Amino acid sequence: MMGPAHSLSGATAWLGVGAAAYALDSPMPWPVLIAGALICAGAALAPDLDHKAATISRAFGPVSRWLCEVIDKLSHSVYQATRGKGDPRRSGGHRTLTHTWLWAVLCGAGAAAICAYGGRWGVLAVLFVHMVLAIDGLLWRQARVSSDVLVWLLGATSAWMLAEILDKPGNGSGWLFTGPGQEYLWVGLPILLGALMHCIGDALTVSGCPILWPIPVGRKRWYPVGPPKAMRFRAGSWVELKVLTPVFMVLGGLGAVSALGLFD
Repeated sequence: MMGPAHSLSGATAWLGVGAAAYALDSPMPWPVLIAGALICAGAALAPDLDHKAATISRAFGPVSRWLCEVIDKLSHSVYQATRGKGDPRRSGGHRTLTHTWLWAVLCGAGAAAICAYGGRWGVLAVLFVHMVLAIDGLLWRQARVSSDVLVWLLGATSAWMLAEILDKPGNGSGWLFTGPGQEYLWVGLPILLGALMHCIGDALTVSGCPILWPIPVGRKRWYPVGPPKAMRFRAGSWVELKVLTPVFMVLGGLGAVSALGLFD
């Protein structure tokens, strides 16, 4: 899928988690619901860090372009070193390592560790990166015609404001993980979920997605998971733009209303 649909799917998924939490009598504080939706929207773009033409490659200028090249080469090397007898040869690393459940778990755990042990600046760094990605994904057309500096300033401002709100008592810095020194550990969850939503979205397209790696399926270790081919679509097609995008918007709205208890 394309960037906007990926980001919408991530935000919708976190709002759905919020609705489920409310239904289980463990409602999220509203700042966690909002911050988590934005983080998840940003994280849903991150697996395309192996693709030089992806939205994320432009998000942070030369730094993200260079990182995309590094991740592409790393992903290709891992693919070549671990491919099964049934896996085809390939020249690049797109839709390999960063499109797996294992990568999603590592990203979520890494971000949680940075937030928990990096102090306020660690939290701000993680929030900043994902706010910029969320802006690029959710406001794709506006972001593309805007200056990168303006997007970065908006991302930094959003990160600072969210951290200030979350730090206030009862607003969610210590949500879910309540032990001493466990503030912001929950940030890893929307990052994990966003990466998984990206993989699920790509699995619906023509090429499928090797989300199960390194678990082998038959003779393939990089098995392209997906529905029957007749049910798949091309990235950027009318199915994505005219069907999935409106569905994500409606489900996200319902999830937000449910998570806030407005149906009661």
